[in-house]
Amino acid sequence: MDRLLKAARTSGSLNLSNRSLRDVPNEVYQSLDAVGKDENWWEAVELQKLILAHNNIESLKEDLRNLPQLTVLNVSHNKLSDLPAAIGELPMLKSLDVSFNSILKIPEEIGSATSLVKFDCSCNRLKELPSSIGQCVELSDLKASKNVIIGLPEDLVNCSKLTKLDVEGNKLTMLSENLIASWTMLTEFNASKNLLSSIPENIGNLSHLIRFDLHQNKISSIPPSIMGCSSLVEFYMGNNSLSSLPTEIGVLSRLGNLDLHSNQLKEYPVEACKLHLSVLDLSNNSLTGLPPEMGNMTTLRKLLLTGNPLRTLRSSLVSGPTPALLKYLRSRLSEGEDSEITTPTKEDVITRAARLSIASKELSLEGLSLSAVPSEVWESGEIIKVDLSRNAIQELPVELSSCISLQIPSDGFQAVSRIQVLDLSGNASSLPEHPAFSSMSHLQELYLRRMQLHEVPSDIFNLQQLRILDLSQNSLQSVSVEFQRLTSLSELGLSDNNISVLPPELGLLEPSLQALRLDGNPMRSIRRTILDRGTKAILNYLKDKIPQ
Repeated sequence: MDRLLKAARTSGSLNLSNRSLRDVPNEVYQSLDAVGKDENWWEAVELQKLILAHNNIESLKEDLRNLPQLTVLNVSHNKLSDLPAAIGELPMLKSLDVSFNSILKIPEEIGSATSLVKFDCSCNRLKELPSSIGQCVELSDLKASKNVIIGLPEDLVNCSKLTKLDVEGNKLTMLSENLIASWTMLTEFNASKNLLSSIPENIGNLSHLIRFDLHQNKISSIPPSIMGCSSLVEFYMGNNSLSSLPTEIGVLSRLGNLDLHSNQLKEYPVEACKLHLSVLDLSNNSLTGLPPEMGNMTTLRKLLLTGNPLRTLRSSLVSGPTPALLKYLRSRLSEGEDSEITTPTKEDVITRAARLSIASKELSLEGLSLSAVPSEVWESGEIIKVDLSRNAIQELPVELSSCISLQIPSDGFQAVSRIQVLDLSGNASSLPEHPAFSSMSHLQELYLRRMQLHEVPSDIFNLQQLRILDLSQNSLQSVSVEFQRLTSLSELGLSDNNISVLPPELGLLEPSLQALRLDGNPMRSIRRTILDRGTKAILNYLKDKIPQ
């Protein structure tokens, strides 16, 4: 302990996590007063970072005020029932983590910690947040999930710099319009698992909102003003009481994931078929049919419909692959509407190319001014070469995934440098020896399932816009620390590999990484109890293992 304290007086940082401490050593509070005879007092620095996480500490002393230069204080995962008033006498404090304790009340004095930027009080026994928190005007990240909070203080209206707010798993019955009006900088808002019955009418004020999670509430409608949330990428409304959707939802051009499962929806509006979704969950609703226009949603990779009384669709279509269902729905469109999807320019050339491909195993649609590849050209699943050059195609057709012998030339990725979604799953032989993934700098989703990979291609770590990476069902034995470079990653699939250890640096992807799939691996480095608690728990565990 003396060695650690001495080092802290040199570095300004002290980490006493995971040491089974019941109390904070008095020497910690003494700071520079504890300088030893063998130390030069003029070289000592005030304590700035104090980590006491994962201990059995039951209380903090008012002597905390003796650490006025403290900027980071982490006392998460302890046995605290309260916090000292001295918490307000830390004028430099920017990050305070008191999560996973048994705290009943946050002292009003916290309002005096006016430099506070990040505050995590989740997983406690709080019934309210102090009104003085509104004085922390620099606050940008507030986590108060899994408490028993019944309402948010109106004084939070002063926290106009909030970018992330997590109040999941409380007893909230309403969200104030005044608060929504002031939180215009919010990018992530999680109010799931509460008792909310409505969404504020002025929700459209949140034009920077990227992720909005309201699942498992009692919400009966979405206000038309949702159209103002123009940056929205993920919207979770599952397990509510929605009976309809506003037509205005169709203008959310960036929306990629829309979860509406377990509601009371009777129809899906035609206007919402304009969305460029990757995932749409409509399972467990009251849908009896789907609009044919849904066939135009060619970006859809996953459409979930189970648990609906669908009468106009065969069960094999409902439970089958999404592309087949979309193709069927397109066939029900009028001829004029259907032409917008396929744009069959020079139909005779296309038909001839499709027939020739059966024998030659090569499909050439070069220079036909196509905006999409007609589904009827895929006569053979044995195609080894496809030429789609000199067209206006924005997305590769899903039928490519059935061409298991397709070969990608070494410079093939450069030819599609603006592509955003790439699925090569099951096409192990198609991947070049040194794939130049980084040439596709706009890539957001990459699926490499069943590719017989023994290691992750290093060029993937240069994809700064990558949001989804699926490497499941391969032969990976290790996970590179380079994953920490993928700062935009929200989903990472590593299931069904041979991974036994994860690098602590993977924890640095929290909170951007929302889904980490590890099932089917011989995981030895992380206890089952932590794995069962999900992505956030795993990432926080790994982050705590990073050497300070």
